[in-house]
Amino acid sequence: MTRTILIDTDTASDDAVALIMALRSRHVRVAAVTVVAGNVPVAQATSNALFTAELCGSDVPVYSGAEAPLLRKLVIADWFHGADGLGDHGYRPAKRRAETGHAVDALIRTVRENPGIEIVTLGPLTNVAMALLREPKLAASVKRCVVMGGAPCCEGNVTPAAEFNIWVDPEAARIVFRSGLPVEMVGWQLCRGDAVLNPHEMERVLALKNPVAEFAMRCNSTAVEAFFKQTGQRGMSLPDPVAMGIALNPALCTSSSEHYVEIEVSSELTRGMTVVDRLGVATDSRNRDVWANAIERGHKAHVCWSLDIPKWKDLLFSALA
Repeated sequence: MTRTILIDTDTASDDAVALIMALRSRHVRVAAVTVVAGNVPVAQATSNALFTAELCGSDVPVYSGAEAPLLRKLVIADWFHGADGLGDHGYRPAKRRAETGHAVDALIRTVRENPGIEIVTLGPLTNVAMALLREPKLAASVKRCVVMGGAPCCEGNVTPAAEFNIWVDPEAARIVFRSGLPVEMVGWQLCRGDAVLNPHEMERVLALKNPVAEFAMRCNSTAVEAFFKQTGQRGMSLPDPVAMGIALNPALCTSSSEHYVEIEVSSELTRGMTVVDRLGVATDSRNRDVWANAIERGHKAHVCWSLDIPKWKDLLFSALA
């Protein structure tokens, strides 16, 4: 039975690959793509989403949304994805334009029209938080909310403490994690190590010799170099496609557990840190006051700790073939 999903994205290179996976899947229907500022400004991210959809032959409605975080100045990741988010290869804009209306309105309407919908977030959580602030009961209509974001119990990719999507708009992330949405947290750590496409695997994709596969590799060329500079590992790290893989096939998450998760918003040193109560000590007397908001709401996130890497790569290669 085909499932219905909504994708919220700050479309840059790895987001584009994740969109390809969803738009080419036979198992889901993408009801809408909502776009948020993050990796690049929202106008560029919207253009990139439209380009990717057109490449896939999809007429999925694309809506442009929040231009900045809730309370902070937007900081983009052009250093990682290039100025246009797609490696600066001069891709021509798509022929069609975004739908009229704001992404937040579209998100609310799409959830209302599709009870039990699944949401996959690939960027900062600004659009989703704005929708929840306007319609708090919206959370009850969502079956799953797979969030690519966070660095649970490990280092971040934009600061030592934080992953980019959460760091850009930590206030929005805090709203989402406290909202009652059935959050499945897919952290940055899952796209590292053996999950990185090595040079041989990148050549395997290029050998498919089709426009989608070529685009997937080429648009990530700047990201490949940035990732090597950042980590010392040679290859293509794809956090958003990892999250999309788990969204499409939940069995790809091979170990997970539920925990209270809080987002740091006050400290600049640890801004955007996803603090996971992995040992279940939040309710202890020494922690209860600090964790009171999370405890009172009683909402825990489903944190994914490990990935079936071979099966995830098989799903990726199949989507690009």
